Amino acid sequence: MTKFEELGDKIVAGDRRALSRAITLVESNREDHRAKALELIRYLNFSGREAMRIGLSGTPGVGKSTFIESFGMHLTSQGLRVAVLAIDPSSKRSGGSILGDKTRMDRLSRESKAFIRPSPSQSHLGGVARHTREVVAICEAAGFDIVMIETVGVGQSETFVSHISDLFILLLAPASGDELQGVKRGIMEMADIILVNKSDGDLKQAAMRTCADFAGALRLLRHRPQDPDGYPKVMNVSAMDKIGLDEVWDSIKELLEWRHKKEYFKRNRASQARFWFEEAVRQGVLTSLSKDEIVSMMDRLAVEVESGKIQPGIAAAEVLRRISGED
Repeated sequence: MTKFEELGDKIVAGDRRALSRAITLVESNREDHRAKALELIRYLNFSGREAMRIGLSGTPGVGKSTFIESFGMHLTSQGLRVAVLAIDPSSKRSGGSILGDKTRMDRLSRESKAFIRPSPSQSHLGGVARHTREVVAICEAAGFDIVMIETVGVGQSETFVSHISDLFILLLAPASGDELQGVKRGIMEMADIILVNKSDGDLKQAAMRTCADFAGALRLLRHRPQDPDGYPKVMNVSAMDKIGLDEVWDSIKELLEWRHKKEYFKRNRASQARFWFEEAVRQGVLTSLSKDEIVSMMDRLAVEVESGKIQPGIAAAEVLRRISGED
């Protein structure tokens, strides 16, 4: 038995330390680690396990971590195993990330049926990290019933999470000035359920108005074929006071059961697999730019571009020809 097979068997058996080691391996950018990670993923595919994948986003300060902890505790109290993948933004200057989500989810991090893994975005655009989908696959093999993917939380650009999740939840704060975003295309249009958080205390009335505003805005959008009547829907919740969590869970199950029945669920998973295949090819091409001879060529051409000796598009074409082996 090879080392990655031994590691894979431990993951399937529920070994949390092995799970953490596997995720670290998958997130590594070293070429030797990447080869081992792909072998591990290939081996774990034979487990045949699947989890409900829930993507979750929202602007900073909306209460994503508080909601995930309250909702996660609600799910584990029903005997469900929950994995949380929290993507933290990485500094473009240093490359570092704070990775403080486990600290913010103190109760859930101590729950035996829960697993929280903060990961750096490594400046990858789209709200998720480069290898988040593979980490989801590892968590599925480990036997988790639900995998929640919390995005970086930067706004309209966070579209990649829709290519990982079965259902996408968007959190909003009451009276946040985002009401007009409801008619914009982008992250709003992808949301299956919109939750107006902090619907309690002095903010309750403002939350009710925000909910009504968004419900009206959603009616202006074209109906999506993957939605039954009443979806996408807007709901009020209070993560702090644990209000509305039952209703959220009921809505999630209702929507996914309908999609299973109409086979949208299966088609969505197939479409996502194709997307990530194409994305892996694109990332492979970008990685080839870091090879020494390519870097040297780009440095030389960059000087010529800056001096005006060559146009940027022509210089780029030369680099691409070298990568494709035409020169």
